[in-house]
Amino acid sequence: MTNPFSRSSIFRRLRLAALLLAVATATWIAPSRALADDATTAPAAEPVVNTAFDRAGMGAPSLVPADYTAVDPETATTKDLATNLDKVATATGKTGIAVNMVWTLVAGFLVMFMQAGFALVETGLCRAKNAAHVMSMNFLVYALGMTGFFVCGYALMCGGNGKVPAVINSTDNAVLDGAVKVHVGEHDWTIFGKKGFFLSGNKYDASALTWFLFMMVFMDTTATIPTGALAERWKMASFFIFSLFVGGFIYPIYGGWLWGGGWLSQLGQTSLGVGALDYAGSSVVHLQGGALALVTSWLLGPRIGKYGADGKPKPILGHNIPMVILGTFVLAFGWFGFNAGSSLAADGRIGVVAVNTMLASASGALFAGLYMWLIHSNKKPDPSMMCNGMLAGLVAITAPCAYVAPWAAFVIGALAGVIVVWSVFFWEKMGIDDPVGAISVHGVNGLFGLLCIGIFADGSYGPVGFLYDPAGWKQFAAQSIAGIVCIAWNLIAGGIIFYAIGKVLGSNRVSPEVEIAGLDLAEMGAPAYPELYDLITADQVPQEQIDAARAELAAV
Repeated sequence: MTNPFSRSSIFRRLRLAALLLAVATATWIAPSRALADDATTAPAAEPVVNTAFDRAGMGAPSLVPADYTAVDPETATTKDLATNLDKVATATGKTGIAVNMVWTLVAGFLVMFMQAGFALVETGLCRAKNAAHVMSMNFLVYALGMTGFFVCGYALMCGGNGKVPAVINSTDNAVLDGAVKVHVGEHDWTIFGKKGFFLSGNKYDASALTWFLFMMVFMDTTATIPTGALAERWKMASFFIFSLFVGGFIYPIYGGWLWGGGWLSQLGQTSLGVGALDYAGSSVVHLQGGALALVTSWLLGPRIGKYGADGKPKPILGHNIPMVILGTFVLAFGWFGFNAGSSLAADGRIGVVAVNTMLASASGALFAGLYMWLIHSNKKPDPSMMCNGMLAGLVAITAPCAYVAPWAAFVIGALAGVIVVWSVFFWEKMGIDDPVGAISVHGVNGLFGLLCIGIFADGSYGPVGFLYDPAGWKQFAAQSIAGIVCIAWNLIAGGIIFYAIGKVLGSNRVSPEVEIAGLDLAEMGAPAYPELYDLITADQVPQEQIDAARAELAAV
């Protein structure tokens, strides 16, 4: 071993220290001299403002524009001052656009993260043998729905809007002016858009792309909802194809009718209030997803073992309630972006929206738990139902969140918390097997939230409900029409497409032996928890168990 205290070792260390000191000195002196030279020989650089980058809306311009002309306050004319004031106002407006775009993008990022919440809730409410399959659907639907929306969904939904919403539109160009309209009566009615396929052409615009991102993550929520209702029996190939259709066709058509300048939003032309409204998506997002979940669950049939020989439903418990509760908190957090972000602007209304969202989520959880504890025969504050109550309150407040007072938000959430309990047991008795309660949370309460605008809106931000003005029945009528159209469109279009996919693939459902063994191995090739249960493959399921399952499904 080398002696660290020998003369040669000490000299080597001294040489190394001297070298490091020389490098450090050179590193410090060189930049310092350069900065000193710049300070003495070069004038201070003017800030680069109002560049093409700024004018495109891609960056935040300076509040002092480059063409601002300094004037002597003693000799300046009114025209000089007015000219400079106009220049500053223009630059300030561009800064406002930039702030709104950043707010919209950040809110969109929050909504995207809600996908993790859905994955946790749905997986926790299902059995361990299917956990990898359910989680994978929640993961893959993000890519599938986005692909469909990118290819044609955005164009169909927003391509006829005329232009990007003004609060994030820095160029004020009508880049989405490809509306397909029909003339009925004395009015033109927009049916769908035809500009923006593959985000091509003049849709390659900062504002249009910002709007695309925000609309896309909303669509993804709709596409996710059926994955919970069809969990534990949905064939992966069928899920793959159906999700493309949701993002590319089913969701965008109704979405365009309400959010893309379409005919439902134009009902104000016939004096039905201000036209159908849905501030953040109780119907555009949630009712659509709930209606799709209803028709596909009915077509797919219940899980094996859900109903006894007498036809009465039997509980099939989820495997991880803490996962469900954690996922619900993730969703509640992301919902602030969902609702407040729908302003597309960092203005005062986002405070109203955020508080209303929070109040409705709390009252939904509270009253769902109290109902189960005090009124329902279980007499226990069921944790999964409390979670569904919170989500139901959030869904219900999503449409009216910007139009109602805080007291009304609390009432809406409380009512939603009770409605979701009633609805879950109703659909179960009707023979519709929904493992996570998606139909009740999103469908039933999505419709309730849509109608709440016509009931509780106080006129502070536009619409007035009939609680405040007898003429509010017109707004309620517009909301009702939108709800009926939403349900009908998704039941018909979604049902036909789902049925056709089943015919092409042979079935939308896995075989009984796969369902009994669990979908993880057969469909995904990887179990979620190999150490927690005895793994069996589909070919290891006893034949008598398969025959009994087939007979049960045939009877249903």
